Amino acid sequence: MTKGIYIVLSNCQLARDTWEMVLGGDTSALTNPGQFINIAIEGLYLRRPISVCCYDPGTITIIYKVVGKGTRKLSAMTPGDTLDVIVGLGNGFDVAKAHGRKIAVIGGGVGVPPMYDTARRLAAQGEDVTAILGFATKDVSFYIEKFEALGVRLMITTDDGSMGQKGFVTDALRESGCDYVMACGPTPMLKGVHRSGIEGQLSFEERMGCGFGACMGCTCQTLVGPKRVCLDGPVFSTSEVSFE
Repeated sequence: MTKGIYIVLSNCQLARDTWEMVLGGDTSALTNPGQFINIAIEGLYLRRPISVCCYDPGTITIIYKVVGKGTRKLSAMTPGDTLDVIVGLGNGFDVAKAHGRKIAVIGGGVGVPPMYDTARRLAAQGEDVTAILGFATKDVSFYIEKFEALGVRLMITTDDGSMGQKGFVTDALRESGCDYVMACGPTPMLKGVHRSGIEGQLSFEERMGCGFGACMGCTCQTLVGPKRVCLDGPVFSTSEVSFE
């Protein structure tokens, strides 16, 4: 984990209420896809945790949805602005555990961004990857071309049928023939993926106070009791989580 000042290199709108920001700075604390950063925003007390879409030496790409004061302020930032950021939080996905499997990389809504780098790494290793992306409607879809460029099998679902298959990611998962899942999205989606009985890893989205385990505000239930999403997760194996 590192803390520092990062420079905004670009900040552009991808879809309705959805923005992509590229930050320049130290990325050495990032080791796995699915980790997150915590951004301090002027005038607001709590930092904003946002998952990392992808990173390279010197740059971090994030995708965020404008839903309140913090993200609205982020969307107004321009190249050259700076942000105080804590980098390298959370455990991320363990891509080695999926080796040799037929892997479904599943993202729902704002859970799509961390799945891009996950799919990218798996594809680079020559794995059999199916990316299943779920959106409410075509108007809020993004990164379709990015996933296509990875050369993975792509399945898209929308709630209203305006793009891809009408339905949910779980519908596509049943048709995919995959035997391992790596997923990020809202809890109802993760619950549906978990009910499929397919082995894998799930990344939880929870409101976070501190982002590094001190406040105990972002717990999820596991078979051995509650665990902190920010510190023990956000990624947990399907065998350890409980939705009861």
